[in-house]
Amino acid sequence: MSKILIRGARVLGGEPQDVLIDGEVIETVGTGLSAEGAEVVEAGGKVLLPGLVDLHTHLREPGREDSETVLTGTRAAASGGYTAVFAMANTFPVADTAGVVEQVYRLGQEHGYCDVQPIGAVTVGLEGKKLAELGAMHESAAGVTVFSDDGKCVDDAVIMRRALEYVKAFGGVVAQHAQEPRLTEGAQMNEGVVSAELGLGGWPAVAEESIIARDVLLAEHVGSRVHICHLSTAGSVEIVRWAKSRGIDVTAEVTPHHLLLTDEMVRTYNPVYKVNPPLRTERDVLALREALADGTIDIVATDHAPHPHEDKDCEWAAAAMGMVGLETALSVVQETMVDTGLLDWAGVADRMSVKPARIGRAPGHGRPVAAGEPANLTLVDTAYRGQVDPAGFASRSRNTPYRGRELPGRVTHTWLRGKATLVDGKLT
Repeated sequence: MSKILIRGARVLGGEPQDVLIDGEVIETVGTGLSAEGAEVVEAGGKVLLPGLVDLHTHLREPGREDSETVLTGTRAAASGGYTAVFAMANTFPVADTAGVVEQVYRLGQEHGYCDVQPIGAVTVGLEGKKLAELGAMHESAAGVTVFSDDGKCVDDAVIMRRALEYVKAFGGVVAQHAQEPRLTEGAQMNEGVVSAELGLGGWPAVAEESIIARDVLLAEHVGSRVHICHLSTAGSVEIVRWAKSRGIDVTAEVTPHHLLLTDEMVRTYNPVYKVNPPLRTERDVLALREALADGTIDIVATDHAPHPHEDKDCEWAAAAMGMVGLETALSVVQETMVDTGLLDWAGVADRMSVKPARIGRAPGHGRPVAAGEPANLTLVDTAYRGQVDPAGFASRSRNTPYRGRELPGRVTHTWLRGKATLVDGKLT
């Protein structure tokens, strides 16, 4: 593999430096570097980050290849600056056995646009009744460390306790979709003023907060790790903050769309804004931003949820829940966190690379941009501003809430272990 010299990049948003890649690793970081025969990338003050890591991606394969495949999803990931994604288990068949997680893992290896780490189901068939083969999935070639019934809540406290006890043995983590099912029967959007005015079934914040409160106490009792998926309310922030103050081993994620969009969007009745958990209030959005800035919320995760056109181009009540997010995540984080002064680029690297890699035990990812480290990198033109055009997405689906919206920043290059997967904004 030839050498690559990235010239004049602002590493983590700092002063311009040169980065020399040799094969799969970073050879040198400094100024005035040169290398005979190296491919030169003129960074021109662009920001260089460690490759992004998404702890919450739906790749849909096997079973829903009409929405997404491992190939199209990882191409979307590379376009968004990601070098590793964690693939959720709600596929068909469900990823609740060693065989299915190994299939997804090997598909990721074959396609090569980013590393794919399968997430195993907590319960058989996501039915919440019997623990899945957690140990077998961990010991498989996929080496699963994260388990989740995402899309459904593990609402049985005994099952949740047993799962926490089981994964503790090998340092795994249970990622909970916090949604008390009885409190959300028939729910269509956030419960509040807007839902009352529109006459749509309300999704109360307490449906999320009550499960989080229960699960952090269970994690404390067991002495295990619990991760909260797509945290969305100000009350949830306070519960996680309290749990961390007690020393409970809890981590939490927020999605880009919950950092930017509110339930006011639902007034359009456009199903592109229908998502689980629902878009919340402006007060919630501001609380989530502050919590991400102060570290109460550990990471940004996309919850990339692709759907075919027919599942979204219909009446609100019949529409599927979810949004694509891999290709716009970094731009949304720049707008909501960096351009507002809440985070610097080093903070973005921490929330979108370092910590998700640590939570998911992804070796080689989330590493410093330094000599001897794996060359998993993304280069961002932070001065760019442009309208989102889903027609140009690498994802198979187009259900983005940002169509036509101007967002800042554009990923120009992505390298996976020194191999370019994206060059000048185009997939290799």
